[in-house]
Amino acid sequence: MATATMNISLPEGLRDFVKDRVEQDHHGTPSAYLRNLIIQDKKRAAEEKLEAMLLEGLNSGEAVEVGDDYWDRFKDRLKSRVQAKSK
Repeated sequence: MATATMNISLPEGLRDFVKDRVEQDHHGTPSAYLRNLIIQDKKRAAEEKLEAMLLEGLNSGEAVEVGDDYWDRFKDRLKSRVQAKSK
C-alpha cells in the first residue's frame, strides 16, 4: 500500500500526550500511534454500522423460520429468475 504524507497541527498539550503514548505503548513513532488510532476508529465505525443493520433487520417485521424447505424454495425462485432473463 502506498504511503502518503499528511501534516497535522496539534496544540502543545496534545503533541506532548502523543509523544508520551508513543513511549509508553512502544508504538515507535507518532505516525504509528496515529495509524493505530485510525484503524481502531475504522473498526469501531464498521461495528456500529453492522449493529445498526442487525437492529434494522430485527425490527423489520415478523420472523420467518428458515430451514431446508425455505432454502429449496429460494433456490427455485432464483433459478426461475435466471431462466426468465436468459430467454
